[in-house]
Amino acid sequence: MNTTSSQRGLRDILQASAVLVAAAMGVWSAPASAQQAWPDRPIRIIVPYAAGQGADALMRLVGQELSKTLNQSIVVENRAGAGGNIGAALAAKSTPDGYTFLLGTNATHAANEFLYPTLGFNPATDFEAVAMLGLLPMVICTAATDLPTNGIAELVARARSKPNSLNVGLPSTTAAVVFAQFAKQAQAPLFGVKYKSSGQSMTDTLGGQIPLTIDTVTAARPQLAGGKLRVLGITSLKASEMLPGIKPVSEQGVPGFDVVAWDAVFAPRGTPADIVQKMSEHIQRVLQQPETRQRMMDSGVEPLYMSPAQLDKFVKEERPKWGGVIKAAEISVD
Repeated sequence: MNTTSSQRGLRDILQASAVLVAAAMGVWSAPASAQQAWPDRPIRIIVPYAAGQGADALMRLVGQELSKTLNQSIVVENRAGAGGNIGAALAAKSTPDGYTFLLGTNATHAANEFLYPTLGFNPATDFEAVAMLGLLPMVICTAATDLPTNGIAELVARARSKPNSLNVGLPSTTAAVVFAQFAKQAQAPLFGVKYKSSGQSMTDTLGGQIPLTIDTVTAARPQLAGGKLRVLGITSLKASEMLPGIKPVSEQGVPGFDVVAWDAVFAPRGTPADIVQKMSEHIQRVLQQPETRQRMMDSGVEPLYMSPAQLDKFVKEERPKWGGVIKAAEISVD
């Protein structure tokens, strides 16, 4: 083989190698390019509750604004059942590509593992925390005229003087957890009465069949506005903008009391970190909008943004908190 042939052969080899390297670089850079273009198609957010319920209404409100900031459609998909477990399991098993998210709650990510024998997912390992949306404080209410507003201290005193004589309506698992923690922390021997719905509990409270009920701000608000129901205390650690003038239980002789429901966004484990961060930042922008904040508070949700790291820490603390109360009080689902 002469020198010219050798040079041509070497040149061909180098050209072929260059083509292979370029092709490989193109393959390697494809995922990065795809992530940079996110989102380039509609995003699905699974709501593990029925259409029209509070969590669904909240996600549709936030989703509507998210679609504007992301310049992409947000598709809310309702997958109700088993206290939120069916939808959460579906989200956990979805492809972690940044196009499926879950509206998770204190039920799906803190309480349900202590209430159901199986979940179909692991709340501790199957999700990436994205952003907190807001808190849903509960209220301890009465229609009885002999219990004053902001009267937690008097309520506790009466309960101690006549143990188990004051019935409290409990229309949800969250209400049952609030009740159990309150009775324990305040050392108030009250008697809990389980109801299947807020409507039933509220009807009996207004009718005088039971003196007290624990429910969401949303459920209580219509009766509060009409003056038929009064709030003794709100269950968040601090006072809420949603109920000006109402003191939290924590400021009425039960220091540190803080049991609230909450809604947050999660992604399947393995979703790219940069997408999780971008989604979180877009949610933060939505929650900063004055009109959105007001609409959330009107629906009984107190807006509260948490970053992925903050939400992850919060949920890790909530799980044993809810689990401990549920186990100690032997709370169960029907």
